[in-house]
Amino acid sequence: MIRIRRAARQDAAAIGRVHVETWQATYAGLLPDSMLVAMSDVRQSAWWSQLLQDPGEARGVFVADDAEMGVVGFGSCGPVRDPPEEMPQELDGREIRVGEVYTLYVEPDFQNQGLGRRLLDALFRQLKADRCDTAILWMLARNPTRFFYEGLGGERVGERTDTMGGTDVDEIAYAWRDLGAPLIRRKLAADE
Repeated sequence: MIRIRRAARQDAAAIGRVHVETWQATYAGLLPDSMLVAMSDVRQSAWWSQLLQDPGEARGVFVADDAEMGVVGFGSCGPVRDPPEEMPQELDGREIRVGEVYTLYVEPDFQNQGLGRRLLDALFRQLKADRCDTAILWMLARNPTRFFYEGLGGERVGERTDTMGGTDVDEIAYAWRDLGAPLIRRKLAADE
């Protein structure tokens, strides 16, 4: 059984491991090999350990915890860091507070089991508890997992170019404007 729970400081090593493994699997061919090879679960674990010491930051970090394998996925969220230029400042005539999903990664062997959706739901619930009405998520434009977010109702709202490992990469932003709506997988195209 896999449960979604708030991360604790002792999860830092496992989160660091999952972070590196998923980046290396997901971004091969999308980011420079030298950048991916240089990633270190020790460095990532230290970074997560530092973050999880801060209660304000830790409240936005969740893990997918398998009874046998331990942490097999994680996600983090908080206040928006870089809103897309196209993001509306008002919705239905009322001021909105925008949050951001910073990370969402599930080990390849545990994908397609609903864990990403369950983690995203936990992140949205946290953002809603923090009085956010809208969430955005930035990702590499060529990342095939974009279909996962589109299938869960993410609306493409922005794009930008960032530099990672010395290479310019295109990124796109998705937004969800109703954080209380159930995350139900939607069909992207009609069945043939």
